[in-house]
Amino acid sequence: MVDSRAVDRFLTRANWADATRVKLAGDASARSYDRLSLNGQTAVLMKAPPGEEMSRFLRIGDYLAQAGFSTPKVLARAEPDGFLLLEDFGDTLAARALADDPRREAEIYGQITDLLIALQDVPAPDFLPLLDGPALAELLALTPDWYPCLSPEAAAALTKKIADLYTELAQEPSGICLRDFHAENIILLDRAGVRGLGLLDFQDAVRCHPAYDLVSALQDARRDVSQACARREIAHFAARSGIEADRFAAIYALLGTQRALRILGIFARLCLRDGKPGYLALMRRVWRNIERNLRHPALNGIAQDLRAAYSEPTAELIAELEAACATRRNP
Repeated sequence: MVDSRAVDRFLTRANWADATRVKLAGDASARSYDRLSLNGQTAVLMKAPPGEEMSRFLRIGDYLAQAGFSTPKVLARAEPDGFLLLEDFGDTLAARALADDPRREAEIYGQITDLLIALQDVPAPDFLPLLDGPALAELLALTPDWYPCLSPEAAAALTKKIADLYTELAQEPSGICLRDFHAENIILLDRAGVRGLGLLDFQDAVRCHPAYDLVSALQDARRDVSQACARREIAHFAARSGIEADRFAAIYALLGTQRALRILGIFARLCLRDGKPGYLALMRRVWRNIERNLRHPALNGIAQDLRAAYSEPTAELIAELEAACATRRNP
């Protein structure tokens, strides 16, 4: 629980003590946000667990800003308490703009792809952890622990095949990948070029294959991206990156499968452990992404093990997870 007196002391030191506060929508993390308004100016108060995550947010945000990308300026900080006062990028989330006017899909996802292409020209700093084949497999360890697993043996074989195929396909140098990169973590700004997209969530950035963040953006768990748009941006990214199209399609499908399996585990854990059942409604979309990825012939062996390890999130399965979540929240 956040110490309100510590927040008041922080805002007093930052000369924002008299600001009005409005709570902003949260996410699946332990962070929370308030928009502050004072004398016609606004800022965002971020409250997060102090420690490594906040240090990474500051370090990576500064690195990206120096490379020419838009990350929120830090107006004041109290790292031991877990408080940051940040530049307010406003409310024009890419997701909101797309919901308001779906005709902007090609425009906005074109901007997103161009940003990711530009990001690959920035040297990946050594302080970012490497997300290679074994690390991708390790990230899947939580899925059979939380999402119903039909066969632990098949799940183990699946993770090994994902690691092995990634090692075989990933011939490019690893670049900066923001990881949680999707339309709800991007703000549209009135700025030129790549600075026209404000980045909000980058503390979990890694070094990985350039396709990773494109998968994150186009295989969004929260909203549907048209297949025509996805195909266009995949082709554009592969061509601009100089990666052979067929191999790029294979690694895109592989990373999409790995990422979707991890998301299923995370959503189940959010419900069963943290009492947050709202993410269960997104599981069907995540599974559709898995099915689409498994159509790639390079993933035939992975498809066999995946179907032996996990069943799709039917209405019945989701209802069982939700019932278990309700039981844990109301013992």
